[in-house]
Amino acid sequence: MTAKSERTFLPAAGHDLLLPIYDPFTKLFGFDRVRRMLLDQAALQPNHRVLDVGCGTGTLAVLIKRLYPTVEVVALDPDSKALARAQRKAERAGVSIRFDRGFSDALGYPDGAFDRVFSSMMFHHVEKADKENTLREIRRVLKPGGRLEFLDFAGPHPHGQGVLARLIHSHQRLTDNAEDRILARFSGAGFREPKKIRDHRTLFGSLGFYQAAA
Repeated sequence: MTAKSERTFLPAAGHDLLLPIYDPFTKLFGFDRVRRMLLDQAALQPNHRVLDVGCGTGTLAVLIKRLYPTVEVVALDPDSKALARAQRKAERAGVSIRFDRGFSDALGYPDGAFDRVFSSMMFHHVEKADKENTLREIRRVLKPGGRLEFLDFAGPHPHGQGVLARLIHSHQRLTDNAEDRILARFSGAGFREPKKIRDHRTLFGSLGFYQAAA
């Protein structure tokens, strides 16, 4: 059996070679505003403990800690190169964040460890066979009454994904994010009251904001 550390994964930018331009690229296409929208949706409270699953280069995790200094932030990603960039970013910002290497379908945290779990532009990276376990793991590590705050490509609908999104990610990864499939996966993983909060159009493509309670 392949060890967790040897598992393959889809990098944040789709390809390792694109990692150095990932942050300026997403900034250019309006993702700073999108992250703020996700944080507003989360309604974080002082001393909350949060997990950013698939944190990539750590932009969301750093933003959370900067805006909510009393919130404890843990961030997870399988990509050691992205985590190294995330750690440097946190150090430059002068914030303390715990960065862990791992996979979303096997979270190394105890039951009920977090008040919020963020999944921001991560779920389309997860292989179809691992999506159910990923959501069950997220549900497991949430405290009773905690919430999953979820953002990913919306679809499928006409012109739902921009040309740039289709260049980086396969058609199947994008079309698997139909609203009814997402909500059904949430319910199947044991979440209560899963709902779509809004759609948001960007030059990169149409995004869906979701929320589900533990």
